Amino acid sequence: MVAAMSMLELTGLGKDYGDRTAVKALDLVVKKGEILGLLGPNGAGKTTTISMACGVITPTRGRVVVSGTDLAKQPRVAKAKLGYVPQDLALYEELSATQNLTYFAALYGIHGALAAERVTWALGVVGLGDRATDVVKTYSGGMQRRLNIAAGLVHKPELLVLDEPTVGVDPQSRNHIFETVRTLRASGMTVIYTSHYMEEVEALCDRVAIMDGGAITALGTIPELVAKYAGKGIEIEIAGDVAAAETAAAAHATVTREHSVLRVEPTAGLAPVIAAIEASGVTIARIESRQASLETAFLALTGKALRDVA
Repeated sequence: MVAAMSMLELTGLGKDYGDRTAVKALDLVVKKGEILGLLGPNGAGKTTTISMACGVITPTRGRVVVSGTDLAKQPRVAKAKLGYVPQDLALYEELSATQNLTYFAALYGIHGALAAERVTWALGVVGLGDRATDVVKTYSGGMQRRLNIAAGLVHKPELLVLDEPTVGVDPQSRNHIFETVRTLRASGMTVIYTSHYMEEVEALCDRVAIMDGGAITALGTIPELVAKYAGKGIEIEIAGDVAAAETAAAAHATVTREHSVLRVEPTAGLAPVIAAIEASGVTIARIESRQASLETAFLALTGKALRDVA
């Protein structure tokens, strides 16, 4: 039985494509009324996970429950409770905003006066009420992104899933999308937000799930993740034999290595670390203080830059 305060429950959810496993067997509970950030490098399995959660693709294994409804057993009922806004625009460019949203409302069985009311509401939420009758191909990229969100909102879902909703938008549209998400959460809607932008997750999300290699490697509030995984320290970029420098530094610090950069947490001050590295015969190209943050927690967990291509 799904807990009363759960909006979405994924249990043992996984997806294989032939002999390649895109998502292993993850467990996740999204609470009612929260904004959950889903963060991970390209190829981590984020889009595959939310596509399974929304019934867009069929899982190889596991179970999805949306607000108490099993997606596999009652797909129409479960899907009516959620709105999915994909990375790619799902709009008809030759139609107006109103015509687009009226069409999407009809897919959920909403017609007539109620449809008109929902269309007006959704356009108001995303700030496009004054462009309601304009053809979508005349919209800027940011406006099209906002209309894409309205299409996922028009049936007033309990759960809204946003897959990288700010890709390619201008700063004004990005800020408007932020405010839209906050307004929806304040009204009681639950939101799952995936992004490649760390600052967006930090600004919006109540909790963050970090994915890598088809699995959730960490889940918690940002302060919890920072406290557990980030840690303060020093970054030292090495010119020369990095392995020798790493061995030398390890006698005086906790050391992790990524390419030519050593991340060190000294046990008794920085001076002995620097002296040991220099004594190993290498050159220090750069030294930089590293503050604890969501980004350093992310890097500690994944060992990847956020925009790496898998």
